[in-house]
Amino acid sequence: MMPADTTPHSEFTLPLALRLGNVDVSNRRMKLLEAVHATGSISGAAKAIGMTYKAAWDAIDVINNLGAEPVVITQHGGAGGGGAVLTRYGAGLIESFVKLSALQNQLTALFAAHNIQQIQDLRSILMKTSARNTFSGTVKSLTQGAVNTEVVLTIQGDDTLTAIITNTSAESMNLAVGSAAFALIKSSFVIIAKDPVCTSARNQLCGTVERITDGAVNAEIVIKLAGGNLVTAMITEGSTKELGLNVDDKACALIKASHIIVGVDH
Repeated sequence: MMPADTTPHSEFTLPLALRLGNVDVSNRRMKLLEAVHATGSISGAAKAIGMTYKAAWDAIDVINNLGAEPVVITQHGGAGGGGAVLTRYGAGLIESFVKLSALQNQLTALFAAHNIQQIQDLRSILMKTSARNTFSGTVKSLTQGAVNTEVVLTIQGDDTLTAIITNTSAESMNLAVGSAAFALIKSSFVIIAKDPVCTSARNQLCGTVERITDGAVNAEIVIKLAGGNLVTAMITEGSTKELGLNVDDKACALIKASHIIVGVDH
């Protein structure tokens, strides 16, 4: 979910997603299908919605794999240089999506007088994920390399998280400075240090041990950061004892940038 922009025509919308099988097809990919139908080619569709040719092809492949039937049929070569068309099944998906989008716009218009931020937060709270740590934030900076992009997110309390993702992923999510995004981190990816240490981990989040839940093999450690965020780590009971961790102790959560998954809700 993206916050409303500051243009005169800004409005709050709840992004609609089409589910094929057990996977959601994002609004942007549906726009790609609409563009394929309008232009008759994947290259033309990619250009129309501001997506690279490769990203468009990858998206079409994913959509075709998810559908109960083929969604897009492509033709290579020929006098016209090849093209792409929607199947009857694909056209039906677009028609249904357009109708549902219209109904969605009517629904969100009913909430126009309500607190926009609260509705956005509600959407975030209702999101389900298997990752123990889920943070909502804003993209602070993007640094693109030859293959990967460094994404810095500002989360609650002005803490920051740095993630390394592929350039293709950054593009497919349409990431930009100031846009909303989520950071997902498995608890098993979080390393706990009792004292600040020199480490190659890009993220070092320090705070106070909020609680410790002991198990037969592993212990769950929850660290409360100064900004109010909670970071959960799953470490062995042996490590817990070696560190001598207790509630209210100072501790740091160390997380490699490559272990952070970035997601968006659009």
